[in-house]
Amino acid sequence: MEIKFIGTSSGKTSLKRFHSSFIVLAPDFNLLVEAGDGISKALLKSKVSFNKIDGIVFSHLHPDHYSGFAGLIVQMKLINRQKPLKIFIHEKLSDVLKNYLFSSYLFERKMDFEINYEKFKHNEEIRVCDKIKFISRQNSHLDQYIKYDLKKELNFISSSFLFELGNRNIFYAGDIGSVNDLYLFEDKKIHIMICETTHLKLPELLNCFNILKPGEIFLTHLDDNSELQIEEWKDSISGQIRNKFKIAYDELSVSV
Repeated sequence: MEIKFIGTSSGKTSLKRFHSSFIVLAPDFNLLVEAGDGISKALLKSKVSFNKIDGIVFSHLHPDHYSGFAGLIVQMKLINRQKPLKIFIHEKLSDVLKNYLFSSYLFERKMDFEINYEKFKHNEEIRVCDKIKFISRQNSHLDQYIKYDLKKELNFISSSFLFELGNRNIFYAGDIGSVNDLYLFEDKKIHIMICETTHLKLPELLNCFNILKPGEIFLTHLDDNSELQIEEWKDSISGQIRNKFKIAYDELSVSV
C-alpha cells in the first residue's frame, strides 16, 4: 500500500503547493483524504485519474479541505464515470455536502454514477475495505468559531483520524486547535503521523514525538513563508531524531 500526497499547502493559496490532501492507494480501494480548492488540478498534476478514486473522506468543512468537491464531481461526470463513489463524512455534516452539490446544479438523478454517503460517528470503527479501516475523534480546531454562530445553526465538527492500513496505524491529525489534539490517539500505537504545521508551535511537535514515538512524522499544511523556518528547526534537532521528521511535498509517495 502507498500514501501519496496530493497537496501540502496551508489554507493560504500557494504557487508551489496545492491545498492539503493525500490519497491512500490500496489493492482494492483508493481513498482520497480531503478535497479542497483546486483538488481536480492537483490530482491531474499528481497523475491520479479521477476514475481511480473510490472514496473521499473529509475532516471538516473549511474551504481548503472541501470546496473542490463539487468541481471534482463535475470532472468525474465529464469523463463518464460509471462506478459508485463513497463519501465518508461525519453524520452531522452530510447534509451540507449534499446541499453543496445541489446548489451547484449537480443533481444525483442526472449522474451516471452513484454517490453513496457513508456517515460516521466519532469513536466508531469504519471499515472502508479489506485493507483500510479508520476511527475518527473530535478535535478542537473549530471551537474558536462557536461564538460567532449566534443562531446556533452550525455543527462545529472537526475530525482527526487513525487509519489502520493492514497492520500499520497512520494518525492524520488534520487541522488542530490546541496541542492537546496531538494526543487524541495516545492510546494507540502510531507508525506514521501526518501533522499540520500551521496551528501549533514546532517545539510541541518534538515533545509529541518523544511521547507518542511514531515511526515517522510527515509535516504538511505548509505556509510558503514558514517553510524555511521549518527547515531550520528540523536541522536543529539531533541527527537520529531529525531523520524521523519529513517535510512533505506535493506528489511525495510513501510506502506503508
